[in-house]
Amino acid sequence: MEKFTTLTAIAAPLPLANVDTDKIIPARFLKTIRRSGLGVHLFDTLRYDEHGAERPDFVLNREPYRRAQILIAHENFGCGSSREHAPWALLDFGIRAVIAPDFADIFYNNCFKNGILPIRLPREVCDRLMEDVRQGDNARLTIDLERQVVLRPNGEAIAFEIDPFRKHLLINGLDDIDQTMAHVGAIDRFERDRAASQPWLPKIPPVPAGVPEGQIRG
Repeated sequence: MEKFTTLTAIAAPLPLANVDTDKIIPARFLKTIRRSGLGVHLFDTLRYDEHGAERPDFVLNREPYRRAQILIAHENFGCGSSREHAPWALLDFGIRAVIAPDFADIFYNNCFKNGILPIRLPREVCDRLMEDVRQGDNARLTIDLERQVVLRPNGEAIAFEIDPFRKHLLINGLDDIDQTMAHVGAIDRFERDRAASQPWLPKIPPVPAGVPEGQIRG
């Protein structure tokens, strides 16, 4: 997972509440378990018309927001079904952070598992940030995760809260597999002790040498 430390990037305003996961990535695109290739379908029904042509009035179809890495929205972002494809699609498009007054719990957790930083800020603050970024390419935002602040174009620092452990995982780029592999020595010792104390149990075969990490992950 890519580390998240400091991000200075274009932010796209999306002044909508209750943006559900089907709006983020429609169900018809959930036929894959691959995390890549979903960005083109992000907000599909908002970005494209019935003929597949871009809707020119949608923010991510306009410059400079085509290159946005930060998204600013309203309440209850990521509600609806629990599909992990929603953060996959955001990340594949290039979004590394979402700022909103609040998030659906499962979506919020899935963001951290995939290297996206969800930031909770009051509605009035989100609206001020949207006004900032409507200035376009000259109004980038900076997110400093170590300091836990969002920096406006005028230099004002807006503090946000984050769970310390989740902050640690993002800064170090650790996903669930990485966290498990950090304890591989203890896992190996447990397996050796188990085999010695309970020899009648089936042995767990070792991972063959030279097997790529991605293949181990399935």
